[in-house]
Amino acid sequence: MFNPNSTFLFKRSGVQSKNRVVLAAMTNKQSFEDGTISIDEINWLSRRAQGGFGIITTAATHVSKHGQGWEGEFGVFDDKFIPSLTKLTHSIHRYEGLVFAQLFHGGIRSPETLTGMQPISADRVECKESKSGYSIKASENDIKRIIKEFTSAAVRCVNAGFDGVELHGAHGYLISQFLSKSINKRKDRWGGDLKGRSRFLIEIFKSIRKHVPEKFIVGIRISPEIKGLEISLDDSLELVKKISHLDVDFIHLSCWDIYAHSSEYPKNSKTLTEWYTKSIDNLPPIISTGNIWSSQDAQNAMRQGADLIGVARVAIPYPDWTKNIIDPKYDPPRGPYTSQQLKKAQLNDAFINYMRKWEGFVVD
Repeated sequence: MFNPNSTFLFKRSGVQSKNRVVLAAMTNKQSFEDGTISIDEINWLSRRAQGGFGIITTAATHVSKHGQGWEGEFGVFDDKFIPSLTKLTHSIHRYEGLVFAQLFHGGIRSPETLTGMQPISADRVECKESKSGYSIKASENDIKRIIKEFTSAAVRCVNAGFDGVELHGAHGYLISQFLSKSINKRKDRWGGDLKGRSRFLIEIFKSIRKHVPEKFIVGIRISPEIKGLEISLDDSLELVKKISHLDVDFIHLSCWDIYAHSSEYPKNSKTLTEWYTKSIDNLPPIISTGNIWSSQDAQNAMRQGADLIGVARVAIPYPDWTKNIIDPKYDPPRGPYTSQQLKKAQLNDAFINYMRKWEGFVVD
């Protein structure tokens, strides 16, 4: 039997996780307007560390003031945040967990009403978050500045005591927008073929790696495919082959459902995770996330080749999930949940109200 509760060693850095269970990044809207992380958000994450999660990933945190994606999102764009972020890392480490910050920039998904700035992206495209109806096409200087912002944010994370960072290249945010064939129509070195469209992500990674300690973990999260952005499975597979040659500590596959198959190859029996684990040699450690609820789901993710189990939705009502999956028959009820149940699980009112948007999750 595969054991999610066995220890896991990140070979490049020599850092060990006490188990193979990862709290995946989740939007929770619990922090302050100025970008300072709140005690509520620290408590939410710390409770999952107390519940046994080996690795805690924060919600997406913006590396630039103009990269914020939603209200209640904490930032890493200024040194003034280091003291409050240090409180978070100390709290997680108290429970012997590793803690990663998920670094991102919203691009066209950074509302001008929130940031006060016209959204920027790989190209000038229609953008509902812009007052003008269009995004700004990033100039060469803009791109270099944003790469520097990602790098400075990672260095702040080092100084605040984080064990690593995850670059958010999934779900249609700025890195995905550069990877996208439908958004990125650039004719320069930042666009065109996959080599050009992936350059932004790779240069961010290389810059961070140059400026952080050897033991600091740097991983990348991607979506296996995003039809609306013309990010194909074939391109994503080639991307992973490219970044596997770098000193990347993990690849996080955001599958939404570990049992899902490729929409491009519906007759192929391989799951999205298996497309990577069964066709690419010398892969970095793989985190697979999506619709994992039961002990059996965790087992199945590992059978598909995942080294680490990414857990999101089930961790909201069940902070002790990692301890409970020791029981091979564990399969917790999938909701709905009362607001009282969720408060007991360390969610504040803002987070609970956000959860009301998820059909059938909150009952009152």
